[in-house]
Amino acid sequence: MPCGTLPFRKTSVFQGVKREGVVIRVRLEKLRKRLAEYQVDVMLVSKPENIRYLSGFTGSSGVLIVGPRETFLLTDFCYAEQARGEAPQCNICVKRNSDSDEFIAVLRDIGSRTVGFESHFVTVKDHDELAKKISGITLKPLAQVVERLRAVKEEEEVACITKAARLGDAAFSHILPFIKPGVTEKELALELEFFMIKNGAEKVGFDIIVAFGARSSMPHARTSDEKLYPGEFIKMDFGAVYKGYHADMTRTVILGRTTKRQREIYRLVCEAQELALSKISAGQVGKEADEIARFCIRKAGYDENFGHNLGHGLGLEIHEIPVLGPRSEDLLEAGMTFTVEPGIYIPGFGGVRVEDSVVLKKDGVKVLTGSTKELLEL
Repeated sequence: MPCGTLPFRKTSVFQGVKREGVVIRVRLEKLRKRLAEYQVDVMLVSKPENIRYLSGFTGSSGVLIVGPRETFLLTDFCYAEQARGEAPQCNICVKRNSDSDEFIAVLRDIGSRTVGFESHFVTVKDHDELAKKISGITLKPLAQVVERLRAVKEEEEVACITKAARLGDAAFSHILPFIKPGVTEKELALELEFFMIKNGAEKVGFDIIVAFGARSSMPHARTSDEKLYPGEFIKMDFGAVYKGYHADMTRTVILGRTTKRQREIYRLVCEAQELALSKISAGQVGKEADEIARFCIRKAGYDENFGHNLGHGLGLEIHEIPVLGPRSEDLLEAGMTFTVEPGIYIPGFGGVRVEDSVVLKKDGVKVLTGSTKELLEL
């Protein structure tokens, strides 16, 4: 086998891999059953999150080759030791040149005839170059096969997302005393990020959104140097990553006393979310879940002011399957983790979003985010 070899000594850095290896083997067997259904001999996995899910490898350079019986991880010299520590159940192949001769040799050695590839991730250029090198082997596009396996979470995955959600809750409690006249959006965003990382987060899951006043009407406002003034909404959307797994939350508060209209908008968003949380169930599809909250907002006359999906899956990525949106046919199953985040956004006035991370159980939704949803007047 044309795989590079380097001496490797186990260290405490990689403790716990044996237990994780059992989980990895189960995931790989599930994938192999799917590949048989697609009449594919081998699958090339290129997306980093999918490589991590199927092997444990967290490096930024790698391709996973999942064969009928064995799994090969092709990486470069810089990640060789890390790969051997994180993915001991894989045959580690060290790439020696840019032409990836080892990669082609592995495919031929295991007798590949039909090879699936991640058509939603691989570029046209990479596909064309590979096709030239593997004459006699058919490349078959497979979209989101691994992502659909990832959608239903194992208990340990839910535990990681729960831990990430608790870090978010702690950050929300921490940030409230910092919300004062004259503070900037960037200052609050930086404080949230620093707190989460200092207290155990691997990183933040995305660029934190902090938007004041009229700027809060932009669902994905870019955090700026805008200063806070009394009477303004403060919309904060942020999330921690713990052991690779994301949580996501949004809370909207106000500096000073609220107006009647501010209270009305906030109450409608909370009612829509609470209704969705109480009615979402396994067996629904994404658009049915979305409609629960959307109907509530539409009935109040704000349908045009709720222009995004109700929610999105959470896991190794911040946006995963399932999608809870008006056109989504994604089937909701017990074990899925996702957000529930209705909002109302009024240009020139401001916007409100309330978002929780949840896990779907057989008997309904369990909310993982614990922060209060009362309209806080700070």
